[in-house]
Amino acid sequence: MSETVEKPIEELESVIIRFAGDSGDGMQLTGTQFTNTTALLGNDISTFPDFPAEIRAPAGTLPGVSGFQLNFGSRRILTPGDSPDVLVAMNPAALKVNLRDLARGGTLIANEDAFTAQNLKKAGYASNPLEDGSLNGYQLIKVPVTFLTMQGLKELGLPKSTAERCKNFFALGLLCWLYDRPIEPTLRWIEERFGKLPEIAEANSTAIKAGYYFAETTELFPKHYQVKKAPIEPGKYRKITGNEAAALGFVAASRLAKTPLFYGSYPITPASDILHELARFKNYGVKTFQAEDEIAAVTAVIGAAYGGALAVTGTSGPGVALKSEAIGLAVMVELPIVIANVQRAGPSTGMPTKTEQADLFQAVLGRNSESPVAVVAPATPADCFAMAIEACRIATKYMLPVFFLSDGFLANGAEPWKIPALSELPSFAIRHASANGGETFQPYSRDEETLARPWALPGTPGLEHRIGGIEKANLSGNVSYDPDNHAAMVKLRAEKVERIANDIPLLQVKGQPEGDLLVLGWGSTYGPITAAVEQAQHEGLKVSSAHLRYLSPFPRNLGEVLGRFDRVLLPEMNMGQCRMLIRARYLKDVVGLNKVKGRPFMISEILAKIHELLEKGERA
Repeated sequence: MSETVEKPIEELESVIIRFAGDSGDGMQLTGTQFTNTTALLGNDISTFPDFPAEIRAPAGTLPGVSGFQLNFGSRRILTPGDSPDVLVAMNPAALKVNLRDLARGGTLIANEDAFTAQNLKKAGYASNPLEDGSLNGYQLIKVPVTFLTMQGLKELGLPKSTAERCKNFFALGLLCWLYDRPIEPTLRWIEERFGKLPEIAEANSTAIKAGYYFAETTELFPKHYQVKKAPIEPGKYRKITGNEAAALGFVAASRLAKTPLFYGSYPITPASDILHELARFKNYGVKTFQAEDEIAAVTAVIGAAYGGALAVTGTSGPGVALKSEAIGLAVMVELPIVIANVQRAGPSTGMPTKTEQADLFQAVLGRNSESPVAVVAPATPADCFAMAIEACRIATKYMLPVFFLSDGFLANGAEPWKIPALSELPSFAIRHASANGGETFQPYSRDEETLARPWALPGTPGLEHRIGGIEKANLSGNVSYDPDNHAAMVKLRAEKVERIANDIPLLQVKGQPEGDLLVLGWGSTYGPITAAVEQAQHEGLKVSSAHLRYLSPFPRNLGEVLGRFDRVLLPEMNMGQCRMLIRARYLKDVVGLNKVKGRPFMISEILAKIHELLEKGERA
């Protein structure tokens, strides 16, 4: 009997893999399970799920392609990567949509069984790219994934359609062997997930084993690869998406404030997962309310805040449009609510599953009249946890609405998150008003430091007061049409937001504190900006970076930081909204790098702009 020859292992620093297929091929599940296993091995990771907006686009068509990109390594990983090193294409449409991103010379693993005449026609191919030489610039590996899956499951006697659906697990097993990932974590997950469906559990387990051992024995893969653990700070970690982190942040804020959390929301992509996640925490006193529409959701949240709860609503840009009048009501009655806006491409319905940063104007300015609110923006998926807590802290301390501006890239992307100790979390106490002897309660009296009005719980004896959307008289809260009172109240509400600047961190500069070029960012541009600037610094260029997590008000030292640099570059996934706000306030000629393609920035795009600006400066 011949012995199995062990194949050599080559060590890599990092790898970028993209799984792509039809929306029914389970690519999100495949990518997620590969990511979970990779996280267990201690690699640093960053992911980018990309899926169609259609619930079920016609199979084999370009609009129905779903993808999942993962960048993992033995060093710090800041983004899901610019171009995949490996593309797994489960059908011609997946190849057509994703080939443009694959690095030249990269590995292309194609399910050759799916490249039928019918599927080629659906994808717009005149000939089969696996055979016509058009892929000569890549390392093409043709694998009959469907056939091998069916062969592996033959003895189980499953219907053909059921067996064929397991092909994503075959592909997962193949990639697990290729990159030295154990399949045992996924086998345990299959057992837990499909425990009540033993036939399905056995089929998926058999498929992943078949893919793993096929890769191990076939001559198609002469070697496999190893990516060692990353040097990550000691602690307990878990893989987390931005929406999961936001939900946990809101729960943590509720526990820190010793106040029950009420989350009122209407389902909308890509914010719905926050509602799904929070619904799991009833044992922590969390109350979730799926409303019949966006207006009902936000007004329920205002009612919950009036009743003394930590009140949060979640949505995306179209939902904020519907909530706007009610948010203005919260500004008028000065109640603490948090609006989580997980931004997506617009306008109107736009591209529901594609990312964008174009709701900044909407958050800062998008209500009638003078309706100032605070705005915070997380920088990474894990940072959604910290900034969710911060949004709640600011809202309750200053008695006003706060926007939490995430986006689809952060919401669906994942990275390792170091679970913080309780002692590491900020402490903030909520104080409700109490009756002051026989004195008449003044609902619009002010705290000297924050200008916050008292938070009076309804039904408390001695705290009866008037509330509503008509302008309030200062102190008493009575309805007032007095012009001087209106001017005073408008200025007080604006000043309250400005005072938050005294209570937030100063803007930190990475690199030299002054110099030729500062690359400024906000929100989810943090990863590509940081990676691009670090690469430019490694090349010897005089460039620094800074990142805004507070957008209303800005950090109080922002003007000073801007003044220390000759030029400022601001990449945004919009047409220049933050740039316009900064130019208007600080009169600084900020250069914009604007992208509105529904996709996040690549490191190379920002690095190219850095080179362009510095070369222009040298010529000048």
